[in-house]
Amino acid sequence: MIDLDISFFIQLANFIITLLVLNLIMFRPIREIIRKRAELMSDQLAKVENFTSLADTKVKDYEAALDSARKEGMDIRNNFKEQGAAQEQTLINEAGKVAAATMKEARAEVAAEKNAAMDVLGGEVEAFAQKVTAKVLG
Repeated sequence: MIDLDISFFIQLANFIITLLVLNLIMFRPIREIIRKRAELMSDQLAKVENFTSLADTKVKDYEAALDSARKEGMDIRNNFKEQGAAQEQTLINEAGKVAAATMKEARAEVAAEKNAAMDVLGGEVEAFAQKVTAKVLG
């Protein structure tokens, strides 16, 4: 059987003293370092998550601004296109009016020249008819 003599108590005291010394010298500083490291890691993780969310927000804002700028550019382009089409239609209408006026003037001029020619030739028709008749009849 186990004898409980004085050496057992000395060994027990030696074990407890060793445990206390190791706790003071080794275990407590290691636990403190591990605790500080865990705090540092959690702080850095929080910073990384904050940075990531901030970056995501900035990317979304940038994309929204880019989409807005594209839409605004398309609106401006379409507006210029509509203005150009309206100006084109105005120019075509004006050119059509000018062409119609020119045609009307030309027709009036041709009609006036035709009437003048008919008046001149109308007076000379009888003289031409007599000349032709004289030549034909001899």
